[in-house]
Amino acid sequence: MNAKRELPPKESAVFKNILKNYELRQYKKGLKLADSILKKFPEHGETLAMKGLFLNNLDKKEEGYDHVKKGIRHDITSHICWHVYGLLHRADKNYEEAAKCYTQALKFNKNDIQILRDFALMQTQLRQYDGLVETRSQLVQLQPSNPTFWLGLAIAYQMVGKPETGVKILESHEESLKTTPPAFEYSELLMYHNSLLEETGDFKAALEHLNKIEPKVTDKRTLKEKRAFYLFRLGQLDEAESGYRLLISENPFNGRYIERLLEVKGLGQADKKAETSELLTELFAQYPRSKAIEDLVLRYAEGESFKTKVAATLQSALRKGVPSLFNSMKKFYGDESKQKIIADLVIDYGKSLEACGSFTGSEDTKEPATALLWTLYYLAQHYDYHRQLDQALEHINKAIEHTPTVVELYMTKGRILKHAGKFEEAAQVMDEGRKLDLQDRFINSKCAKYMLRASHIEEAEKTIGLFTRKDVAPLQDLLDMQCQWFVTEEGFAYMRKKNYGKALKRFHAIEKFYNDFYDDQFDFHTYCLRKTTLRAYVDMLRFEDRLRAHPFYLKAAKGAVEAYLAIADQPKDGSFDPTGMTETEVKKAKSKARKAELKAQKENEARKALIKEEIAKQQKADPKKPVDQDPEGDKYLETGHPLDDALQFVKPLEQLAPSLIDTHTLGFEIYIRQKKWLLALTAILKTSQIDASHSSIKTNLDRFQKQVSAAGPLDPTVQKVIDEQLPKIKQA
Repeated sequence: MNAKRELPPKESAVFKNILKNYELRQYKKGLKLADSILKKFPEHGETLAMKGLFLNNLDKKEEGYDHVKKGIRHDITSHICWHVYGLLHRADKNYEEAAKCYTQALKFNKNDIQILRDFALMQTQLRQYDGLVETRSQLVQLQPSNPTFWLGLAIAYQMVGKPETGVKILESHEESLKTTPPAFEYSELLMYHNSLLEETGDFKAALEHLNKIEPKVTDKRTLKEKRAFYLFRLGQLDEAESGYRLLISENPFNGRYIERLLEVKGLGQADKKAETSELLTELFAQYPRSKAIEDLVLRYAEGESFKTKVAATLQSALRKGVPSLFNSMKKFYGDESKQKIIADLVIDYGKSLEACGSFTGSEDTKEPATALLWTLYYLAQHYDYHRQLDQALEHINKAIEHTPTVVELYMTKGRILKHAGKFEEAAQVMDEGRKLDLQDRFINSKCAKYMLRASHIEEAEKTIGLFTRKDVAPLQDLLDMQCQWFVTEEGFAYMRKKNYGKALKRFHAIEKFYNDFYDDQFDFHTYCLRKTTLRAYVDMLRFEDRLRAHPFYLKAAKGAVEAYLAIADQPKDGSFDPTGMTETEVKKAKSKARKAELKAQKENEARKALIKEEIAKQQKADPKKPVDQDPEGDKYLETGHPLDDALQFVKPLEQLAPSLIDTHTLGFEIYIRQKKWLLALTAILKTSQIDASHSSIKTNLDRFQKQVSAAGPLDPTVQKVIDEQLPKIKQA
């Protein structure tokens, strides 16, 4: 032991109390005790580290870090000092540095359970699963009576692709259980065990296990689903069919059950449409209210059969006034013959309803007056789908004239105008619809979105603010709620105004949302093991791994890259092209550029002074309320490396969304400006592999060849790779 680490018995007892104070979150009391030791032993490293930890938790971060670092300098072999340093990094969400600190701590005390537990959490967060297996194994060996250690080890083996080892771990754990956990927790443990057996591919063992645990399982629905699935995979088709029919009887609205039943019976293929249609018709007769079955009936019906069935569906929906009818029918528009049948039917309905008030043209049967309204509404959406916008507007205007108080009509008219590029008119129409029902949050949100598309940013914030908290600004409330659609749309609205600072501020807010999603999972690493919600926990880990492939992140990344490229492409202040100018003209141009630069500088300084004054007022009015120190996004505008900043948005996409063309076109725009020729060429190559006919390939290839030629002689290795890859792209 380090001689400086040893304390007299009295101070040693005080130090133990310090550790207890930290566990009980009595930070001020612990700080006083630490100071009492440091008066006598100012170089005691572990006390210095603990004092730093207390200071950090009392919002004195810099002072806390100073004390912890000082503690490590005085006692570099103390596992407590390194553990505390890791806790500070963990609090700052600097997970990689925290993991390094825990590694150092374990060098000096490899069997400390608390350090091992914290290290396991960090390895899970960083997805260091190979190391996690070792850490979890060590925890089980040190404390085999702790159930969460066994569960953590099983999950670790599952995440490294060894579910069969995870099964053995769970079997050992279940045998060692002295008392049965509560019913729900034990049920979840058993179902997780079963899911591991499924991952091994041994469906026979999984089915036997499922039958064995059935009396102890509370999640009966999942149990029935799994049994039917295992029976199907084992070829026991009659029993599997009975299982899926039972599930359909309990929930006929779940389309997945019906599709599974078709699969079990060997139906659903193109050459078995008649048999498939017959079975679905039989099911629909049993469960006539099931939209899932009705959709499948229409999917597999053909010709006159389809016409008869879709006519019944259309008439029923138009009679009832179902606004979502077009969205239900749109899925059949991929088949031209079905699309024509639907369109012809609805057009005929419109004519018949206008002429005599019935679908069939008979005056004996009258339909509700609203049937014509919803028929016109459907036709407006139909023509809008085909971008026949004049006809779409004609029909939606007829519908509004028929019943001017239906909100959905104004929303559809706004969408048609948006597709026509008339964003101002679209926003106005959407606002008219909003005023018809001031309590409808959805139309309010749509209206705000259309206002942003028309670049009416303040008006959009005011409109959306009708449904946000009243004690904070609307935008701040939306940021707190991580409302991605509004923040993204506002970012693009600022892009259209060429206000790149504010645009980047919005796009970086989206990035922060995803960082928060990543950070938020940390607490679940312990919570889910403790509560035995293991299946949901594994799903969450896998979901988090692909999170940045989400369309909202992609959209924000595109906006951010475009903004950074615009900043990078901006000419430097005072620069101009002197080609063809006389010496006198050059002097005048330089003088003019200098004056413009000075004027812009003064305006910028005046703007910043006003912002500072406003910030000071806000802080004075409410010192506790956080104030945005950079409302205009100046720090993003003043970046010295815009291309590197843009690349931070593209890197996650290259890992998680490599099949998207936008990932590689965005990457190309950055790499070509950075003169990273091989990466730029790779981006073109990957684009061609996804879609060889994409319009960007030829354009980007021409730009690439011109810039490479202008760059002069390249490194021979680079030139060799370019010479090898260019013919492949041209050939594709």
